[in-house]
Amino acid sequence: MKSKKQILFPKHQKALQAVGENIKLARKRRKLTMIQVSERAGIDRTTLYQIEKGASSVSMGAYFNVMRVLGLQDDFYKLAAEDTQGRTIQDLELLGGI
Repeated sequence: MKSKKQILFPKHQKALQAVGENIKLARKRRKLTMIQVSERAGIDRTTLYQIEKGASSVSMGAYFNVMRVLGLQDDFYKLAAEDTQGRTIQDLELLGGI
C-alpha cells in the first residue's frame, strides 16, 4: 500500500525543523555520534539525519526512539498535553453555552 506524502504549511514545517535542531543539539551535548544514536535507536543513520532536519516523513516511533536514547522520552508526554481549546469547549458545554 502506497502512503501519501505528508504536506505541511511552512510555519508547521519550521516547528518540526526546530524539534530536529533540538534533537541534534541534545545529541551533540552528549557527545554522541550519529552512528551511536542511530544504532541505539534501531534506525538507519539516514533516518537520524532526516529527524535532525525535521522531516515529516519519519515516523513518530523513530522520533521517540531517538529521544529515548538521548534520555528525553519524558518530553514526548508533553505533546498535546495542554488542550486549552478542548477544555474551553468542554467547559462551555458544561455551562450550557453550546
